[in-house]
Amino acid sequence: MNDTVSRAEAGRDKQDGDDIAALAKGGRTNFLGFFLRLAARIPFLFIAGRASAYGPAALGRFASALVIIELTAMVCTMGEKRGLAQRMSEAEGKELPANTVFDGVAVSLLASCAAALFFWFVPAPMFPGGTYTQIDRLMVIAIPPLALTEIWLAALAYRLQISPTVWSRAIVEPWTISIMAGLMIFVAPESGLSLAYIASIFAAAITAFVPFIRAYGRPRGWRPRAGVMRRLAVRSMPIALADTIEWGTRRVDVLLLGFLAPPSAVGVYYAAQQVASLPQKLKTSFEPVLGPVITRALKRKDYGAIARQVSQVGFWIMAAQAAIALSLGITGEGVMGLIGREFVGGTGALALLLAAEVVASTAVVSEAALIYVQRVRNLGVSLATIGFQAVLTFGGILLMQQLGYNSLFQAAAAAGALFIALGLASVVKAKMLTKFLGHSINNWRWPLLWAAAPAVAIGFVFTQYLPEWVELAFGIPAILGSYLFVIWKKAFGPEDRKLFQKTKSN
Repeated sequence: MNDTVSRAEAGRDKQDGDDIAALAKGGRTNFLGFFLRLAARIPFLFIAGRASAYGPAALGRFASALVIIELTAMVCTMGEKRGLAQRMSEAEGKELPANTVFDGVAVSLLASCAAALFFWFVPAPMFPGGTYTQIDRLMVIAIPPLALTEIWLAALAYRLQISPTVWSRAIVEPWTISIMAGLMIFVAPESGLSLAYIASIFAAAITAFVPFIRAYGRPRGWRPRAGVMRRLAVRSMPIALADTIEWGTRRVDVLLLGFLAPPSAVGVYYAAQQVASLPQKLKTSFEPVLGPVITRALKRKDYGAIARQVSQVGFWIMAAQAAIALSLGITGEGVMGLIGREFVGGTGALALLLAAEVVASTAVVSEAALIYVQRVRNLGVSLATIGFQAVLTFGGILLMQQLGYNSLFQAAAAAGALFIALGLASVVKAKMLTKFLGHSINNWRWPLLWAAAPAVAIGFVFTQYLPEWVELAFGIPAILGSYLFVIWKKAFGPEDRKLFQKTKSN
């Protein structure tokens, strides 16, 4: 009897170790994608900020439209970005995998085409200032491929194929928009950003579709079934809304600024948000693999393993986000100055946005499990979070206006509202998951604070006593290097170091 129990425990430990290794491998692959995306996103911001054909106002109008486009596409995925993993797990051995995926594709395609048609005829929500061209209206055709790309990449991630996500999201999409934005200056400068965005979305979709078809093949014996599609839509709605709200917390500030502040302020804030969202992309480094790992552990009812996996990934994300937040936040004026002199005033907003991504890490990883075990309650907390953030953002902007501060202070108020809302969401969601699993969820470790101290000291020297070009060229690597050295020595244990170890092939 004891031998049987020991073997079962050994099997669980091996499975848990394999899951951590899979998470590390997926995160490592996508972590490379993060740096590739960073390298590609900077040229776009540089072109959009400095080119005479664009500038802060044009970037602001583009950002306002982008919020509606991407929000709509997120809704139209019908929760399949994360819900697909659970459907695939349940359908194993019962249905052809390609058929399972195509059920979601069909629902998403119908919803996204209907949404695109609506915004073509009613473009006002995309352009609150009322200034747009007929070509700008064409941005709506990006909604269907944007939604379908998420599903194709989620299907590939279920089979632990992460490289297509890196190619699609970190290489093809950002480099296409950067190159096309530069070319459109000479072809269609008034609508250059819109055309560049459309081209990037379609290029990313093709890059995701080809490996998807190779991995899954075409569906066989499949046909659209109204009953199945209706049940899928109803079942996926809590996840779809949770995905949309989680994404919306990073965009409601841009939406409100679009209605309350001039386009130039929206453009500056959007640029700061694009820089600050780079650490937020680290969450997506683990998300494609974390979903399948959690659903398999749920099938085994191994709640302890889920707690360990969530806490482990949460620490990795927080540690990496803090490193980037320190390096980009301390040198914020120089970073924003690269985009253009008019953007330096967004440094305060940048610092708050970077801090918000650090405090959000606990909420992000907790939600990765909550969407499967506490869908409705998680949705309720998410709704309360975005509602609270919207109220804080609206109130903060109006307060800055009443006190006579300019639009850049209003942008900083919006960033502060995001920081407060995400911090509270992290506390609540971690407690919810802890209560369900019966195991503690905690991704904080004190060495994070020790690592920040030398990084801040080094950053102070570079920003106060050395030229800006030295600050950017050598200060950022020095800040990162000192932080990562302390983290490696003081905070990383054997499980953490799996993130940097190649998994042996069987």
